[in-house]
Amino acid sequence: MNAVLQPPPRRPIRELPDELVSQIAAGEVVERPASVVRELVDNALDAGATQVNVKLMAGGVRAIVVEDDGCGIPPHELPLALKRHATSKISSLAELEHVATMGFRGEALAAIASVAELSIVSRAAGAAHAQRLDARTGECSPAARAQGTSVEVRELFFSTPARRKFLKTDATELAHCLEAVRRHALARPDVGFAVWHEGRLVEQWRAAADASQRHRDVLGKDFEADSRSLQLQLGPLRLHGRAGLPTAARARADQQYVYVNGRYVRDKLIAHAARSAYEDVLHGNRQPAYLLYLDIAPDLVDVNVHPTKIEVRFRDSRAVHHAVRQAVEAALAPPRSAGMDPPRSAFGAAPSGGDASGPAEPDPRRPLEGTGAGRAVPGWERPSPAQVSLALQQTAELYAREPRAAWTAERLELPNAPSVAAAATIEPAPQEDWPLGRAVAQIGGVYILAENRHGLVIVDMHAAHERIVYERLKATMHAAQIESQPLLIPATFAATPAEVAIAEAQQATLQELGLDVSPLSPGVLAVRARPAALRDADPVELVRSVLAELADTDGSRVVQRARDEVLATMACHGAVRANRQLTLAEMNALLRDMERTERADQCNHGRPTWRQLSMRELDALFLRGR
Repeated sequence: MNAVLQPPPRRPIRELPDELVSQIAAGEVVERPASVVRELVDNALDAGATQVNVKLMAGGVRAIVVEDDGCGIPPHELPLALKRHATSKISSLAELEHVATMGFRGEALAAIASVAELSIVSRAAGAAHAQRLDARTGECSPAARAQGTSVEVRELFFSTPARRKFLKTDATELAHCLEAVRRHALARPDVGFAVWHEGRLVEQWRAAADASQRHRDVLGKDFEADSRSLQLQLGPLRLHGRAGLPTAARARADQQYVYVNGRYVRDKLIAHAARSAYEDVLHGNRQPAYLLYLDIAPDLVDVNVHPTKIEVRFRDSRAVHHAVRQAVEAALAPPRSAGMDPPRSAFGAAPSGGDASGPAEPDPRRPLEGTGAGRAVPGWERPSPAQVSLALQQTAELYAREPRAAWTAERLELPNAPSVAAAATIEPAPQEDWPLGRAVAQIGGVYILAENRHGLVIVDMHAAHERIVYERLKATMHAAQIESQPLLIPATFAATPAEVAIAEAQQATLQELGLDVSPLSPGVLAVRARPAALRDADPVELVRSVLAELADTDGSRVVQRARDEVLATMACHGAVRANRQLTLAEMNALLRDMERTERADQCNHGRPTWRQLSMRELDALFLRGR
């Protein structure tokens, strides 16, 4: 179950002191029916509800009823509930800084009552019956209901018709209300939710025993199948959730859910961190899907920065950005082939956690010794065809020497041959040990066909080798510190006051990125050094980009991104080309390298490197069994 901060025991509703009101006054604005639904469900969850029912008429414009089975409101506190800045959640500034509830300002009910007809029916624990309060008249009368609270809102914006005409169609407003409840449902799998519209049940999510079940119920089974679990603990910060696979990316960013201490937020910092983790694996402008839960000490995050509480501010934004990017990258790094449950690794060793008596599997991030694609390239020159050929040769020979390998490669002495000439002897039935199977043929000089236990694997050999070379270059170059190259003549440019302030405050970060930037005069910055690896980059544009990213996220990957683009170009030119005839030994070596290379499912441009056709799909192509 998701770890969310549980609300404290119920306290009486009290009016906040003026000093505290001045600290939190935000001017609650009711934009549409979904705003009302969000606030009322927040209150229901704060009351300890285990079941929340939302009933709507005309998309919520004519009527909204939110019922819960929470602790209820005592009769003598009902009039206070409708007063502005009256709440049971906090009573002092110290409690505001450690707020652990969804609501805390005491503005929602008063704001809703000002633009709609509102009534509350509530029964507290131990009360003989419920009490109904009419917001317009202020009259209380006995009512019948079980323990809990029902809030009824009718004729939204009846007193402000100018705002009502800006509402969309009933179907659109209903969709927004459903999304508001869906966001709460993902955060609280222990609570059941039901949404009714015009007397018809449109959505229902029963209380789930674990978060995975709620994820499947709300987002569908495909989301869980097309995503990976992530988990990270860094001091007082804990991150968990799921990151969607690049192959499941969408045209719109409609499946990106971020929660901070159980509260749904839209945060540019976290969105930027997640997007940067997908940089190397997304194709074009596709949007990733992810579900992230961030648990952090309440005093390290400020939720009182936006009227709707949908934005937050972190005390250490750089640490949060780093944690999110690191967790998502780690979740996406293992190739899909690693999850195809082979009984043993490609080297015959036991899987992680099993018998370690067999030979250890090499670290996939460590470049192969002696290969032109894997070693650091002096001066960043492009690998030559001979180096690429040598890389394939060394790789094939490495696998040939493994004691339990299912095939052997024997180098033939062919002078002046730029490519590998190898003979392969294939032993029967080893493919169940290899997730990507055993190479059987090459099609059109572009694709490798392989057979595994599931059926047929088709590999784009250039795209696959491009990713392998790219990851090796990154592992080699990123292990070293970014070297700085002084400029003979400093590059100067007119900077805004914000850029000057960031350059002065982030000197240490700029130095880590290989940049030396300092004020030359008021309103002018001078670039005195830039990263040695980016000798062709415009220093002014580079610094402007870095400063802009530092302003938004308190961290920058502009230099790393530019350096990775250089590596990607090198990898593209260094990878095996189309129409290159490979031997079975070379094809099998490439498949084994894919299985142990991070992010091997996509090339550097985000396109897929391999596809699996199951036996069932192959049978369907030929109408077998029909």
